[in-house]
Amino acid sequence: MDAGVKRPMSTFLGNRYTRLLIIAGTVCIVDQLVKVLIVSTVPAYQTIPVIPGFFNLTHIYNPGGAFGFLSGSPSVLRHLFFVIASIIAMGLILFLYAKTPPGHGLLKFGLSLIMGGAVGNILDRIRIGKVIDFLDIYIKDFHWPAFNVADSAITIGIGLFIYHLLFKELN
Repeated sequence: MDAGVKRPMSTFLGNRYTRLLIIAGTVCIVDQLVKVLIVSTVPAYQTIPVIPGFFNLTHIYNPGGAFGFLSGSPSVLRHLFFVIASIIAMGLILFLYAKTPPGHGLLKFGLSLIMGGAVGNILDRIRIGKVIDFLDIYIKDFHWPAFNVADSAITIGIGLFIYHLLFKELN
């Protein structure tokens, strides 16, 4: 190949991963930008009602996992666990994405959402040791644990993955 010939990025990366990079990258960028906006406009541990009785913006830091998993553990152990678990999960997502046959675009979309969310949250853990959460949905006294864009993408991606497992042929 000539040194002066430029190859399109999709050829360089391989067409099979272009969708993954675009979707996961978009999720990660949107997640990080919204977190920057929240951190710069909502004081830590403060709440701004958006839809009274249903939805608040609440700037919190989650040292644990989903539903506060490991939040009471020593920070070094917790940090190490979540970074290693995220790296393993991202490797598994790459493996599943590579093994997904053509024609299963919804599954690839779901896996891409999970990857983008995982990267968004691991960036928080690496930068500040905890995840920035800000979406607070509630009805009366029932509050769903606060979450973020990355968590939403992961949840939707897992939903699409489960849908595919239950209702789609895998070969």
